[in-house]
Amino acid sequence: MIKIIYFLRHSKQKVNGEIPIYVKVELLNNSFTMSTGKSVLSEVWNQTHHLRINVKTPKDKVTKEALEVLSNRIHIEYAKLARENVKISLPMLKSLIQGKPIQSNAVTILKLMDLHNDYFAKLVQYNERSPASLQKYRRIRDIVAAFNKKYYGKTDFEVNNISSAYLFNLEQYMKFESIYKNVTGIKNNSVVKYFKNLKTICNYGIKLELISKNPLNKYSGKIKVVEAVFLTKEELEALENHTFKIERLERVKDIFLFCCYTGYAPVDVMKLTRSNIIKDANGSLWIKTNRQKTGIRANVPLLPTALKIANKYLLFQDFLLPKLSNQKMNAYIKEIADIVGIEKKLTWYVARHTFATTVTLGNGVKIENVSAMLGHTNIRQTQHYAKVLDTSVMEDMQKLMTKLS
Repeated sequence: MIKIIYFLRHSKQKVNGEIPIYVKVELLNNSFTMSTGKSVLSEVWNQTHHLRINVKTPKDKVTKEALEVLSNRIHIEYAKLARENVKISLPMLKSLIQGKPIQSNAVTILKLMDLHNDYFAKLVQYNERSPASLQKYRRIRDIVAAFNKKYYGKTDFEVNNISSAYLFNLEQYMKFESIYKNVTGIKNNSVVKYFKNLKTICNYGIKLELISKNPLNKYSGKIKVVEAVFLTKEELEALENHTFKIERLERVKDIFLFCCYTGYAPVDVMKLTRSNIIKDANGSLWIKTNRQKTGIRANVPLLPTALKIANKYLLFQDFLLPKLSNQKMNAYIKEIADIVGIEKKLTWYVARHTFATTVTLGNGVKIENVSAMLGHTNIRQTQHYAKVLDTSVMEDMQKLMTKLS
């Protein structure tokens, strides 16, 4: 703990007889002194026990209050540094008390984020990463800046000072206090993904040799497994057979169905052109491309329904599908579900899940092949998307029953 001592510096006595008051701050056998900017007569200082009791004149009362305010400020600045788990140095504490900026060459989290995001923006520019991923990195920057401001009174924070307590407080802030588009709080899985983004940013800092270790290694949040939502065969047929009178809804339906029969995300299908359609040695048509999110090759046979949809637009353009903004499509797809009578909450992930379950696994395609078509690096990723259908389980069990009998 710190110790505060006020004393008179007699060597600097003024013409009017008053003596400047100095303060000495002690911490772990070290100390610094600084002027308080106040002065007092020596006899008053002694008679009032260092301006603690029996202070009578208005001037001396103001001086007493000024010393009390200074003492409070010293304790407050010390407490802030202690709460931030910063290695407290006396020069640092003195600078804060005097209202001077702390000079430091240490890398801050926002500076590191800006360096990473500028680099990531270049990757987006060259179509190596997706704009949606960049948006997430920029969003976590805003969250961290707001968190720092609220909890530590400043927007930036040194990476080397990020502790387990900092990460815990940040997680709680995200879950219960963060506000975005009038919605308070972020769901667990999104929070874990944001922390994964933070870890990636810090790994980038390690590659640049700006920091020596990743403070996000201390984070232990887990993704909660959520049952994948997908369209059943009947729901998929109902959507296929419905013709919308409104052209924008018909276009969104085509894009959604194309995703259901290829497993691609909208960001990937929007960039497909006729040059992505390849005929193999057996005369079968394939879509060959790399996923924008991961850069991993994801080749998919062009199923009849997907080919029919593509041919509908290839008559008028070079792209396989019409182009719409994600924001508009997300709104329109909910409208489509209401009109067709699908009670499930439709998202673009539902299309991807539908490909993994109803279209592929449900028709006997091996999970290894589904994983390859989805552009995954391992089957564990695919298991999140691909819910094994009850019909598939029953078929396998009937085969087992036949063998056993």
